[in-house]
Amino acid sequence: MSPLPTLFVSHGAPTFARNPGRAGPLLTALGRALPRPAAVLVVSPHWTTPHPRVAIGPRLRTIHDFGGFDPVLYEIEYPAAGHPELAGRALDVLRAVGWTAEADAIRGLDHGAWVPLTYLYPEAEVPVFQVSMPARLNAEKAFAFGQALAPLAAEGVLIVGSGSLTHNLYEFGAHGADEAYVAAFAEWVRRAIVNRERDRLVSALAIAPHARRAHPTPEHFWPLLIALGASNKPWPATILEGGIDHRILAMDAYMFGQSVNLEMPPVGATGTAA
Repeated sequence: MSPLPTLFVSHGAPTFARNPGRAGPLLTALGRALPRPAAVLVVSPHWTTPHPRVAIGPRLRTIHDFGGFDPVLYEIEYPAAGHPELAGRALDVLRAVGWTAEADAIRGLDHGAWVPLTYLYPEAEVPVFQVSMPARLNAEKAFAFGQALAPLAAEGVLIVGSGSLTHNLYEFGAHGADEAYVAAFAEWVRRAIVNRERDRLVSALAIAPHARRAHPTPEHFWPLLIALGASNKPWPATILEGGIDHRILAMDAYMFGQSVNLEMPPVGATGTAA
């Protein structure tokens, strides 16, 4: 079969699960436009381990790995099945290129996975499993980790890197937070994708404007490079301009390997699996 495209999503704050903004309907439209995958593989910075681990359970619990938010967020469940067989394949492909990958039979879905999935597949009808993000990545290693996962895209797996296009939580709720640097960094990344500049994207945190401020720590940017590396032919790409939440979180998403014109769902069509 032809490889599926790969996807980078900005998962935003946990409140994104109830406040779709611009990004939520775009993800729902994308889920409707894509062929149904056999499973979704999510890499999120909220599960980082010394060596990669793969969730192999047949049913993955919803992890509410955040504190201090509206109690309604802790009641959300995303009841997707796991996919032990394809999770096993993820172990195989990682080990084949030298990663010391281990199975994890008890890990569930962190909010970096289930929050965007409530929009991408709101009925939780597609099996999901997570692969942890290895610690001590740099840009080149993040890209290489995506390359290691790439064979799964030809086996019906939608590979999703879930992070945040900008992620300076030191400024969360700050009086007079400045959206200008967020918009400038997001525009630089968008232009590099439009121009098909893979090497510049890999070097973004070293050369993009306001990169240090947009990402005081890099772990929420690595999923973009993982998604890019996981696509053997990343262009054409689809750009989902998700706007800016909380004045600091650019919510753009990118799909590598396919260009689609999204038909936006009617108002009220997005929702959260319960």
